[in-house]
Amino acid sequence: MLCRSCAGWLRSLPTLRLPAPGSPPAWSSARLPALPVWAAASVSAASPGGWYEALAASAPVRTAEEVLLGAQEATGLPWWSNIILSTVALRGAVTLPLAAYQHYILAKVENLQPEIKDIAKRLNQEVAVCARQFGWSKRVARLTYLKNMRRLISELYVRDNCHPFKATVLVWVQLPMWVFISVALRNLSTGATHSDAGISVQEQLAAGGTLWFPDLTAVDSTWILPVSVGVVNLLIVEIFALQKIGTSRFQMYVTNFVRAVSVLMIPVAATVPSALVLYWLCSSLMGLAQNLLLRSPGFRQLCRIPPSKSDSETPYRDLSAAFCAKFLSRKR
Repeated sequence: MLCRSCAGWLRSLPTLRLPAPGSPPAWSSARLPALPVWAAASVSAASPGGWYEALAASAPVRTAEEVLLGAQEATGLPWWSNIILSTVALRGAVTLPLAAYQHYILAKVENLQPEIKDIAKRLNQEVAVCARQFGWSKRVARLTYLKNMRRLISELYVRDNCHPFKATVLVWVQLPMWVFISVALRNLSTGATHSDAGISVQEQLAAGGTLWFPDLTAVDSTWILPVSVGVVNLLIVEIFALQKIGTSRFQMYVTNFVRAVSVLMIPVAATVPSALVLYWLCSSLMGLAQNLLLRSPGFRQLCRIPPSKSDSETPYRDLSAAFCAKFLSRKR
């Protein structure tokens, strides 16, 4: 326990959060673009039966099939257009609002950092005084500091209603939706759908492509779609990486891992029906557009995202300058 004067000072403090001196907070990784591309390898590699068969016959996948079939019947568009339109509609109606909410939470958390650092400094001084007075060891003093900071941090989150875990809701919604729609498209492409449409839908997909992929049930032998998926995903990762200042070692490892997965997606996408790859490409393009849109000061103001220190009045110009400095300057 703290001494009486220290305990009284703590009770008078506002609520707060534990800092990460010299580096951005660990939860800032929530900004990472939500790109569940790694799930594709397991989906495409899974053999019929077992967990994949159960997933393919699950209620969420059946619902995804019905959504795709309903959209096609309502619009009467070819399947390649239906896949694009459905992807844009779902991303715009579901993930864009959640992404805006994620930025709202992260902006509020970022705005707490000056207060947190100040409180942490003062609390550290008080704990040092108590340690000398009561003869605490360094371990006891550190545990006392951490325990009190965690309590005060929790109170701070409650006060401002901005717990960082809320910023992860986008991942918990986007990842399952991506998997369910991918499996649904695979079912439709192989005739394994559990709806009444069955073989007729497979035949429609076989003739529902365009340009160099006229058959959506076949793989893209030109590799244009698979390579495009990898390039767009890499571009999203690089945009994210360019915006990080003082990136921690863990965040650097995560970024490099996502880069590797983006490259790995190219051969994976070359082994699945073009309908899936077209969906993955559209989803990635929407993710890229969403990432750029949420940099716009006007759009952030429209979404009532609080201004923060990391905001810029010229985000696209800054991004372009950072890209040139990182990639083009090296070639000179």
